[in-house]
Amino acid sequence: MNAPLPAHAVRTPAAHWIGGRFVSARGGATLPVVDPSDGAPFAAIGRGDADDVASAIAAARAAYDGAWGRTAPADKGRRLAALSRAIGERAEEFAWLEARDCGKPLKQARADVAACARYFEFYGGACDKLHGETIPYTPGYGVLAWREPHGVTGHIIPWNYPLQIFGRSVGGALAAGNACVVKPAEDACLSILRLAELASEVGFPAGTVNVVTGLGAEAGIALARGEIDHLSFTGSAATGTIVAQAAAVRHVPVTLELGGKGPQLVFDDADLDAALPAIVNAIVQNAGQTCSAGSRLLVQRSRYDETLERVGRAFAALRVGPAFADLDCGPLIRASQRDRVAGFLDEAVAAGYRVVARGTIAADAPAGGYYVVPTLVADVPADARIACDEVFGPVLAAMAFDDEADAVRLANATPYGLVAGVWTRDGARQFRMARAIRAGQVFVNNYGAGGGVELPFGGVGRSGHGREKGLEALLGFTQLKTVVFRHG
Repeated sequence: MNAPLPAHAVRTPAAHWIGGRFVSARGGATLPVVDPSDGAPFAAIGRGDADDVASAIAAARAAYDGAWGRTAPADKGRRLAALSRAIGERAEEFAWLEARDCGKPLKQARADVAACARYFEFYGGACDKLHGETIPYTPGYGVLAWREPHGVTGHIIPWNYPLQIFGRSVGGALAAGNACVVKPAEDACLSILRLAELASEVGFPAGTVNVVTGLGAEAGIALARGEIDHLSFTGSAATGTIVAQAAAVRHVPVTLELGGKGPQLVFDDADLDAALPAIVNAIVQNAGQTCSAGSRLLVQRSRYDETLERVGRAFAALRVGPAFADLDCGPLIRASQRDRVAGFLDEAVAAGYRVVARGTIAADAPAGGYYVVPTLVADVPADARIACDEVFGPVLAAMAFDDEADAVRLANATPYGLVAGVWTRDGARQFRMARAIRAGQVFVNNYGAGGGVELPFGGVGRSGHGREKGLEALLGFTQLKTVVFRHG
């Protein structure tokens, strides 16, 4: 059974955070907050609508035109650094909230808290280092290119990593000088509301960070259509299309971080002892509910059977249970997501693909939880749905390749291009693969690099466009203004 939340993590107001205070939804409606570990509601959030979103945008605009806009860059950096420290001081509070709200094991939630704090630390140090340029032009003229904030930025955040994605998205936007309106996924809002409150506690002016909770089809689309100046969206490719179309009506620039179908390429000279833990973790982390998950295992034919046997042993040892049991995997976020993943597996079995190994659900896991066991499926055709579509669960599809050309063909055989892993000792091959694979990030003899807040992150194709994380994201939250002086 789930452990009770500590006293400091119980307060979960069913309200938005607008203009520096909690505000009930104007329509008075709420939505239940369900614990994925047992399927039971334990709190409520406000069901926001277009009026709530407009109120939040107005509060952000007032902060941008007022106190936050007048704050010097160095002082902005100090606020972000203070928020980073405050998150670290309340790490257990945030970890418990995130674990219960999302269903993720407590150790994963703790890692997410640390990553969130690191984002604000990183961007806090960058606030006063966002420089413009001088451009040589022609005699008698001087040209400057200034970097300015967009103004009010909107942030639609998914349910799989609320804390981390808040940090990387909102942290960069604030560092660039924008004021923010955040719409978290209705499945996971609690840590985001607490973060916004904490920002106020450490000295951010009222309205600098605002949060409107509710359904994507109501509050989310209202934010995309609203009077904002830039929109950052993380979620599915299908929803990303809808959001981008809504924002396009007002010609609002959009950063889209969408899905992935990450390949792990294992060549015959790979160090399997080093590769295997990373291969397993890349699909098991957060129960596979990760856009950058390594969900396809591509192995050179001469080592295919050996690799599957070893990965299969690791999968068979994996245990699934409630968040506070702190096992290898927690539940999926909701019943519909569990059923979707189960549908992929049923379809694979019906097609005759080989199930090499499955994990187990803990005997004491609550019957109402949304559990799916990690599953390794082998001999999957490259055009199978389980090999092409994002499952978003702990399901690893394996297939063999013959040579480098075959490996590249399989790696690039999906419409996604977010993250890839290459395992080989051959230095020249490492460069050839990194060049040939269509992805925003390629990891060689590692995968994920422990998050890497400094590393620009984003995809190509159906994985989206624009970059988050690192200094590249900071540039994306600004716009260039060219100023031309004629001085004779």
